[in-house]
Amino acid sequence: MAEMEVLGLDTQRQALQLAFVASVDNIEVGDARGLPWPVSALSQIQGDEAYVVQRLDAGLTARVYRLRSAEGDWTLKRARSQALVRNVDGQTSFLNEVQRRADIEGLKRLPGGWQRWSALIDTQYASFRDGIILSPWIAGDIVREWDEQRIAQLLETVCALWVEGLFEWDLCPGNILDDGAQIRLFDFGYMYRFDPRHQFNSAGSGRDQTLFHPVERFETRSFCAYLLRLAHAQGDAAALQSFRGEKAIAIACYQRMRSAIAGRGADNHVLSWLDGILARWTQALRADGAGCYLVENWRSHVLDLHDDLSGQSCTPSTLLRADWLIAALRDHFEALQANQAFFWGDVGLSRAALITQYTAKRDLAAGWQIGT
Repeated sequence: MAEMEVLGLDTQRQALQLAFVASVDNIEVGDARGLPWPVSALSQIQGDEAYVVQRLDAGLTARVYRLRSAEGDWTLKRARSQALVRNVDGQTSFLNEVQRRADIEGLKRLPGGWQRWSALIDTQYASFRDGIILSPWIAGDIVREWDEQRIAQLLETVCALWVEGLFEWDLCPGNILDDGAQIRLFDFGYMYRFDPRHQFNSAGSGRDQTLFHPVERFETRSFCAYLLRLAHAQGDAAALQSFRGEKAIAIACYQRMRSAIAGRGADNHVLSWLDGILARWTQALRADGAGCYLVENWRSHVLDLHDDLSGQSCTPSTLLRADWLIAALRDHFEALQANQAFFWGDVGLSRAALITQYTAKRDLAAGWQIGT
């Protein structure tokens, strides 16, 4: 155990998950009794059964089916034999989702929990060893445009999860639905536990990876890609206006998040980190926000490109982000430098070196397109 304590949180988690996979242990959520179909049938589903009314193969970890019973429609996730994300987190994401489903159901059972966590899908039954997760079907659409109401609903949910020690890493468009009344989250394969009183997130030691937080995850995995499309369709001014609106909502959410975690005894290290983020955003909105817009988009596109390359799970969106990075280096290198946008191994590199580096990454992304 002493050896485990010196490892990063992600390394510890991966070791524990792999050990669980190698064991004979199981984790279940809910009760299999009273399900519309036996577990054995759900775990062997092929998609041509009479009760399967829709098959969705876009999931990287599981195949998704829409089932119909007398009681209504259901979503079945059936684990792929091999996840399409080729790293440890991808290979253990189904196990992780079942674990997080158990955590979420626990939150919902607390007083007022069903209403507070209504944005998170209910779990009727889940079994890791059977490779199934059954939930009520959500009649909704993937969010393609982000207005202030949708942004507020999403950020309030993920910030509340952060306070509970649940950090959602993968706020990509395919994991977020709008049912016409509210935003709904239904995929938790990359949601990890951490201690928000003493840690920022579940990366590294929990206290050394300052880049990652709920709003950053939303921007990196969804919002900045939307801003990229918006800028192409309506111009940079429209994208900047949307960005400013998002930041105003984020400030209000983080003020509530800070107050909640301070009330739970968070240490000064965490509170100072949140104060720094709030101060930077507030200062940006007092100006025109353009410098912050450039920095946040740079960070988001770099991190998303890194994530996709790490899992060899690139898409056409990955290429658009890489193109933005290369164009930003050509057109705004001095501004990026002045605003200290560069991080990790990019710090100190010349414009030419960075262009060469990101052109090579774009070439890799072009060769690692999912489905090609």
